[in-house]
Amino acid sequence: MSYNESPYIASAKNVIGIEARAIEALATRLDDRFVAACDLLLRCTGKVVVCGMGKSGHVGNKIAATLASTGTPSFFMHPGEANHGDLGMLSKNDVLLAISNSGETYELLNLLPVVKRLNVPVIAMTNKPSSTLGQHADVFLDISVEQEACSLGLAPTSSTTATLVLGDALAIALLDKKGFTSDDFALSHPGGSLGRKLLLKVSDIMLSGDALPLISQTAKVSEALLEISRKGLGMTGILDTEGKLAGVFTDGDLRRILDARIDIHTTNVADVMTRGGKTTQADELAVEALNLMEAHKISALMVVDENNTPTGAFNMHMLLKAGVL
Repeated sequence: MSYNESPYIASAKNVIGIEARAIEALATRLDDRFVAACDLLLRCTGKVVVCGMGKSGHVGNKIAATLASTGTPSFFMHPGEANHGDLGMLSKNDVLLAISNSGETYELLNLLPVVKRLNVPVIAMTNKPSSTLGQHADVFLDISVEQEACSLGLAPTSSTTATLVLGDALAIALLDKKGFTSDDFALSHPGGSLGRKLLLKVSDIMLSGDALPLISQTAKVSEALLEISRKGLGMTGILDTEGKLAGVFTDGDLRRILDARIDIHTTNVADVMTRGGKTTQADELAVEALNLMEAHKISALMVVDENNTPTGAFNMHMLLKAGVL
């Protein structure tokens, strides 16, 4: 039996098809209520407090995390704990995003009197507008699905998927409206690889001072090789008489002159160096320097100031070690 005939594959395809149709149906129900929810969240001067029990709570936790990471301050409040003191986390400037498939979750409904007393607006995500939660909400968002993907029709599957997708839709609609940028995203993700790529500057990784490979343009090729070996970057910068960067000499340049049988002890490095060469500056993002290196197929880069005076150098290995690659 091939894998295409496996009952596991058939079951998986059925689940994916059911959930895909649930999401497609969700898109057709986006209306002025979704706009009202976005406007309410956009005007919120406090935090978006997401609340849900059971599977709705697990999805709510993710929605809160997505909102927070995309520029809408948010956190998850467990309704069971809220009934025993955690409701103090809610303030009058907040918005409550309450998730309940049935709209009758006891732990959530038990919070509504206090929520209303605080004049905290409620956005309800439920499949029943006539439910208690739906009737007491300021805005109702329909997360109903035609069927759950569970063959028993019991386990929350399509409904939790629809809820999660609608939460993502809210978060990204707000992100777009606020003009949230990649730099903003990086500030809330400093520990992740994306944050490092968006925040790390060339100055954070480059070698400088005595570790910087540099020689005079009057030096011989043999001296350049010694400098490359000492500094370990696979290249050295070549300075003119004013201390400016005249060019670079790399491992690649060495291979070319050896093929030409040039005497490294008598040849001036200025005669065989790569004149000018690609450079970057210390305040550039490291990822931009990486793009430059990849575009020109070079493995090391000199860093210069506005006067073309070398201030640093780095190579691909250092970018890899810093998590930029």
